[in-house]
Amino acid sequence: MVVLASRRKIPSRTICAFLGVGKAFVRKYRDMFDSNGAELVFAPQTKSNRKIDNEDLRRAVFSLLHEPPANHGVNRTSWTMALLRRVLRENGTHVGTALVAKMIKAAGYKWRNAKIVLTSNDPTYKEKLARIRYILSSPQPDEAFFSIDEYGPFAVKAKPGRTLSPPGVQPTVPQWQKSRGCLIMTAALELSGNQVTHFYSAKKNTTEMIRMMDVLIDRYCDRRKLYLSWDAASWHISKQLFARIDAHNSAVPNKGGPLIETAPLPAGAQFLNVIESVFSGMARAIIHNSDYTSMDVAKTAIDRYFGDRNANFQQHPKRAGKKIWGGEREPSVFSDANNCKDPRYR
Repeated sequence: MVVLASRRKIPSRTICAFLGVGKAFVRKYRDMFDSNGAELVFAPQTKSNRKIDNEDLRRAVFSLLHEPPANHGVNRTSWTMALLRRVLRENGTHVGTALVAKMIKAAGYKWRNAKIVLTSNDPTYKEKLARIRYILSSPQPDEAFFSIDEYGPFAVKAKPGRTLSPPGVQPTVPQWQKSRGCLIMTAALELSGNQVTHFYSAKKNTTEMIRMMDVLIDRYCDRRKLYLSWDAASWHISKQLFARIDAHNSAVPNKGGPLIETAPLPAGAQFLNVIESVFSGMARAIIHNSDYTSMDVAKTAIDRYFGDRNANFQQHPKRAGKKIWGGEREPSVFSDANNCKDPRYR
């Protein structure tokens, strides 16, 4: 329409008034036609020009949002929209407060949860983040990096969730139910191969962390070094655990096996723990809306889920996306802009 009108010598002002567009819009398509002909004008638009779809902008917003305001000279314990916009502009990213709010809302977060979910108050946040980035910047073939955490405890009983229902039918779950058992799962995600190692635990404690370390040492015995990354839970940073790591590393020169090194996440930064995204995808697929008859049946479903997931990523190592296990909140790659812990599925 713009090109045809221009060819008939209709003034740009008239075209803008008739179509309800600006002069820049008319100029863009007229110049596009003059330079490349009709083929480019009518070619499908594969890239969105909307700022909210800009991945670099999204990364800048969430990377800043995850840091304590004090890191940027702001004497507050939490961010405000005005402060976010000001600091982003100081860092060279020009964006309005309305767009920042829209991006945060689209990510599924609400400001009333910001202190719990979005912001770490660890004074060594940047140092810990820089160390993990350095480790992952040039991974060696004989190294492996693991994101480790526990899922649960959760009761095995009828669970609520979204389900496809016919007209007039309202799915219900009894408020009072007798639990068929309680499960805790400890799991580790190896980032380069996207493989999950998991087992079931009686408790969340140092003994289970040592058990996970031993399992990983046995499974990845051909590697030179294993990096273990987890949050700041007390059993992840206990003296007993570090004594066990030191004892293992001291024995490596004689007995062989991979060295163990820890890469802890900042305190209060579960949203950066990549395996949280895997847990959210699993819960969405096989925990929510479930009604397993026993603990064994629930374990079988979890084992099958991770077995299928591991097999998929062995066959398609670059595919991270829209399968049943691809319902995960973030891809299995560490980033300071991640929001791995989805409050809807934990």
